[in-house]
Amino acid sequence: MTMSKREVEIVVISDVHLGTYGCHAKELLKYLKSIKPKMIILNGDIIDIWQFSKRYWPESHMKVVRKLMKFVTEGVPVYYLTGNHDELLRKFADMHLGAFHLQNKLILELDGKKAWFFHGDVFDVTMQHSKWLAKMGAVGYDTLILINSFVNWALGLVGREKMSFSKKIKAKFKDAVKFINKFEQTAAELAVEKGYQYVVCGHIHQPDFRNIKTEEGEVTYLNSGDWVENLTALEYHQKAWSVFRYDQKDFQKDEVEEGILSDSEDLHSKLDINTLLQKIKLEIA
Repeated sequence: MTMSKREVEIVVISDVHLGTYGCHAKELLKYLKSIKPKMIILNGDIIDIWQFSKRYWPESHMKVVRKLMKFVTEGVPVYYLTGNHDELLRKFADMHLGAFHLQNKLILELDGKKAWFFHGDVFDVTMQHSKWLAKMGAVGYDTLILINSFVNWALGLVGREKMSFSKKIKAKFKDAVKFINKFEQTAAELAVEKGYQYVVCGHIHQPDFRNIKTEEGEVTYLNSGDWVENLTALEYHQKAWSVFRYDQKDFQKDEVEEGILSDSEDLHSKLDINTLLQKIKLEIA
């Protein structure tokens, strides 16, 4: 018997980085299985095309893709907004296949308030100059995560607490704090200028939900964080936003059930992909 799924109007997920060692695909899959959303917004860097390698694409990463496709075949609108690690998809933007939408940005009206969703890298001019991003970016970041996982494995053997290399590097470099502050302020200023009440980004792997005042007004700034370090998502339900933080303890019961259900769920997921492909063929025809 499965647990009842939690109803959510909108779920926003970003910076999953499928195809890299740092991605927590198993945890994300458990989260996706636990909810019943009316809309899903994938706010960039879902598949890490920058670092994509045929050598590393575990089954757990494929299961996340299948689960997202299952939502599409069930008629749940899924908006894939492009990010910098999946910017190759930008040339296909404004593609609509059934309930699946590939776009660079999204504007929604939520209970009378305008919300602006986009990844955030488009105005990130400091990205190429920032020392910490050079250390954290691309292959360097992935290598760091891999080394970190070995260190944490060793620490676990001797009963020591795990550590996060990436968080230590971010804390060490003042550039990181300056960069994040500038990113958030820029997003807020642009949103106020355009007349939006919400601005929802990803990109900086820092989950947040707060009001930011600018010279011209005030806006609610939200960031969905990531599924590499923070394991967070944004949820909109009953006219209110909240930050979801994954906690292993909340999903222990699911793990027991997952062993019983995984095979049949895999079969359904594969069938759903075939249904989706048929729908795409009909759309193109």
